[in-house]
Amino acid sequence: MRLERPAPAASGPLVPVEMPEPQPGPGEIALRVVACAVCRTDLQIVEGDLAAQALPIVPGHQVVGRVSAVGEGVAGWAVGERAGVAWLGGADGTCGACREGRENLCERATFTGWGRDGGYAEALVVRADFALRIPDRFSDIEAAPLLCGGVIGYRALRLCGVEAGGRLGLFGFGASAGLTIQVARHRGCEVLVWTRSPAERERARSLGAAWAGGYDETAPALLDGAITFAPAGEVVVAALRAVGRGGTVVVNAIHLDRVPEFPYELLWWERSLRSVANFTRQDAREFLALAAEIPLRTRVERFPLAQANAALERLAAGRLTATAVLMP
Repeated sequence: MRLERPAPAASGPLVPVEMPEPQPGPGEIALRVVACAVCRTDLQIVEGDLAAQALPIVPGHQVVGRVSAVGEGVAGWAVGERAGVAWLGGADGTCGACREGRENLCERATFTGWGRDGGYAEALVVRADFALRIPDRFSDIEAAPLLCGGVIGYRALRLCGVEAGGRLGLFGFGASAGLTIQVARHRGCEVLVWTRSPAERERARSLGAAWAGGYDETAPALLDGAITFAPAGEVVVAALRAVGRGGTVVVNAIHLDRVPEFPYELLWWERSLRSVANFTRQDAREFLALAAEIPLRTRVERFPLAQANAALERLAAGRLTATAVLMP
């Protein structure tokens, strides 16, 4: 299911195409796709909110598959093994960011489903050193949503700096926040949730939220830190208002509509505002191990690959109650 040019999801911008079976080059492996979870970033690429790095492009960056071929020079992977593919598809490994362990900031990084073909397909090719081992505890369809929303939420939680016993705010409560709250509660954090949806508030409480309300509501106590998941700048300002002195607001979004003007007093008293950009392979490995230990629960709704447009349209309209997962 390939994107030729960005357009609203309701117009069916993904086109079914027949492509040659992908063959791995040196350092690559080919996978037969078993499951690919749908991410809001896919929607932003498809609709043009986030400019595609290449067109045409096959979206999808939460992929679970089986190795079908191994390229020259690859060690550690064999035909038939299960592998996961995530957003970060490659980095140069030599720049200052990579040498410092911050490959997520590499200026020559490549991204699955954005600059190189992703998992809305029956098969794809990936760099072997960026493929991930999936814990045996998870089935293919359970594992797929972990590979972006789960990992990026884990990195955002780490950058937020809220420790055990601290008070964490989550602003927006989609798939990523639903995984992040499970990690935060496992770590002993008190979690408060802001979301427009009454159903999501109830789900947040069922996952251990101490309080859940709308964006116009005031929590019973100030936060030590917050993570924003909604792609709206006004939500970032709401989070700043809810954070106490010295607290950090982490913006977990690759695209925001805008950040509105706000009074400096919301930043004063050493509050911090920072973004989270991508994640490293180390983030992914740590998170997947922790996800199996907890273990995390994912909620999924299956779609045939040919219904990728329908899955994106339902995501855009807010009519998904779980993570959409495409099944070739």
